Amino acid sequence: MSKKNNRKKYDEEDEIPKVLQKGKNKKKSKKITVLRVILIILLILIIMAIAVLGAAYWYINDKIGMMQQVEINEEELGISTETEESLSGYRNIALFGVDSRADDYGKGNRSDCIIIASINNKTKEVRLISVYRDTYVKIDGHGLDKITHAYSYGEAQLALNTLNTNLDLNIKEFVTVNFDSVSDAVDALGGVTIDITNEEIKYINDYIDATAAITKKKSSHITKAGKQTLDGVQAVAYSRIRYTSGGDYKRTERMRDVIEAMLAKLKTKNVGEINKIANQILPEIYTNLDTGDVLSVATDVMNYKITKSIGWPYETKGITLDRWYGVPVTLESNVKKLHQELFDENDYVVPTTIKNTSDSIIKKTGYK
Repeated sequence: MSKKNNRKKYDEEDEIPKVLQKGKNKKKSKKITVLRVILIILLILIIMAIAVLGAAYWYINDKIGMMQQVEINEEELGISTETEESLSGYRNIALFGVDSRADDYGKGNRSDCIIIASINNKTKEVRLISVYRDTYVKIDGHGLDKITHAYSYGEAQLALNTLNTNLDLNIKEFVTVNFDSVSDAVDALGGVTIDITNEEIKYINDYIDATAAITKKKSSHITKAGKQTLDGVQAVAYSRIRYTSGGDYKRTERMRDVIEAMLAKLKTKNVGEINKIANQILPEIYTNLDTGDVLSVATDVMNYKITKSIGWPYETKGITLDRWYGVPVTLESNVKKLHQELFDENDYVVPTTIKNTSDSIIKKTGYK
């Protein structure tokens, strides 16, 4: 059964992972989903690095040093030797948007944005994989749970492990931002142009009010449909709309629209303007990338081209247990299709560990 027919329409945005509820202040969580905004921030960083590539290394290092950097234990990322070899031609970077504010990127923050930016080292093609936040998977030490909780339980380290062990990937690098970043980035760019429909008008102004209160920024209501320039608050509000036809899955398309609009606006900026934007945005980034990592991407960035953008799992079905989950139907078949379509592994064989997890999900849910 298709995912579009099974997504239950209710808001789980105030949900707190079960193991974190005890002794935790249950004050209403204020969050804004930031799907895909991380990619534009990463691109701003890369473009900025290219702009100053001819300058002194210390200058580049100083810029990148503005980011909040953390170390990751690569031995605990769940990457098998076989996967390391088979995916050696791809650089996969995880992009997380967490439901926090200020400088809090630690435990307790769910990764409501999960995107894998997959770079083909040979062709320079970039493929984006959005992993739906409610996807029911196995999290090391926590059993079956929705994938958004992995970051909450163990920060980026556990989130990367969960992606690698459930999707059979080789991700070692990540970039994380919180939900203030998209509003700041859009405002730094001078707004973005978005075409708003009459159906979206019914919902966007409530989101504008909520977003303005959370970000402590002033904005105005949108009164007519059509193409228009949105400020940061309005752009975030647009990307949050989830109750039109298509529900939560349509929301990911709106987020893509915002990112494409940001990229278009960014191309109109000169080096000085990009440098100013970078100064504002870089401190809001939490990552394990260092100067060498960024420059290794920057040397080829002009050859990069986004050729595909998908949502994963391909097939999912909703179920309510202790809460609502999006069950991959099945995990095994969804992983196989991912590797065949995104990594061109026509003879791909799903590892036994993932088959076992898939069987556990079937046993728990009955969906097969």
